[in-house]
Amino acid sequence: MDVKLINPFVEAFSAVMPQIGFGDIKKGALSLKDKNIKINGVMINLGMVGDIKGNVIYGMSMDNAKAIASKMMMGMPVETLDDMAQSALSELSNMLTANASINFENMKINTNISTPTLMYGEDINIKVNVDKVLCVEVLADNIPIEINIAFDS
Repeated sequence: MDVKLINPFVEAFSAVMPQIGFGDIKKGALSLKDKNIKINGVMINLGMVGDIKGNVIYGMSMDNAKAIASKMMMGMPVETLDDMAQSALSELSNMLTANASINFENMKINTNISTPTLMYGEDINIKVNVDKVLCVEVLADNIPIEINIAFDS
């Protein structure tokens, strides 16, 4: 998989996160995973089709998911990942992936995205249809969020 496929997502974070109140956006570690993605906390999966096909899977701890949802809801305390918090996180993943899709379009790469699927709990496993998954960590005000990019080559 081409590493240049990461940049549209990192750029999306830099564009979208400040709009919802995050000031410091940094790219963190880059790693390679196999097709079995494991996350403790919250995982949000979106499909992408078009010139590139596959999935983008956002992952974060439960506490970080609550902090992000709280910021999205103007600081309202989020004690549990209720329907409102889940909706906020799903909408964030939709905004990020749609922005990345626009960035791909600017690279002359046509994409369409699916609606997000949010899962949460301990030891969440999802198996994708590619052998290698690029994982980039993005820090939003020091809150780590994983972007797992599983595209067909």
